[in-house]
Amino acid sequence: MNTRTLHKVLIIANWQKTASHELSETIARYLEERTIHATIFRTCEENEALVVEDGTDLVICLGGDGTVLYCARYLQDLGIPILAINLGTFGYITEISVDEWEEAIEHYLKGRNSISRRLMVRVAVIREGERVFSGHGLNEMVVTSSGISKVINLSLSIGQTQAGYFRADGLIIATPTGSTGYSLAAGGPILDVDLSALIVTPVCPFTLSHRPLVISGESKVSITILKGQRTGIMLSIDGQQTFTLHDEDVIIVEKSRSKALLVTSERRNYIEVIRDKLNWSGGGLHA
Repeated sequence: MNTRTLHKVLIIANWQKTASHELSETIARYLEERTIHATIFRTCEENEALVVEDGTDLVICLGGDGTVLYCARYLQDLGIPILAINLGTFGYITEISVDEWEEAIEHYLKGRNSISRRLMVRVAVIREGERVFSGHGLNEMVVTSSGISKVINLSLSIGQTQAGYFRADGLIIATPTGSTGYSLAAGGPILDVDLSALIVTPVCPFTLSHRPLVISGESKVSITILKGQRTGIMLSIDGQQTFTLHDEDVIIVEKSRSKALLVTSERRNYIEVIRDKLNWSGGGLHA
């Protein structure tokens, strides 16, 4: 067990959650008393540009899962661990509760809690041979209708293989972290967060034979918007970045070169979080 040294910490507080106002100041004082420089970044918008000072050792994220997704997007190429503290009910990503923040920081300094390296997706939109959009996500990328008519027509390729044509309300490409989000609601499987894999999940497919598919994290997925759509089509990443798509656009999805580094809880692991969130209690029956 190796101790960790902190020199500079960035506290990212979701200012829409009033609990973050006082707690961010409390944590900043706690760190400063230990000669650790602390900066508070107050965010109210999902697309607010995040400024990270050089030499930042750790980011403490105060909010919920959405705040973690925001942090992961801006930190994905910086290699800075994220210690996420949930200010409400437990999220799937935020394992540390609001009354455990001091213990979590102490455990981090003592090297007791580990860092989970989470696969992220890199998304690009190619239009007439040119890249017109690029973005990163920790949970998922979604292509859906933006109009009244919900059904859209897509072509899917995995690597060099044409994997089929989809007539559906949409298509989700999710990471293991995102397997408990929109993909799960659409009937996709739950994956262990440490796997290197992607989930292809159709949303309300017109053909019942179209089922969720788990593929290698090394796979390159291509989605083509077929001609003659009867509705507008939107790309969404983690529910925070959106981009309007056109007929014949090609969306390329692959794993990012870097990963989100999430500090784990010493009190509960991923399986325990899933068990409690999904109420896997056996209806009150215990061995």
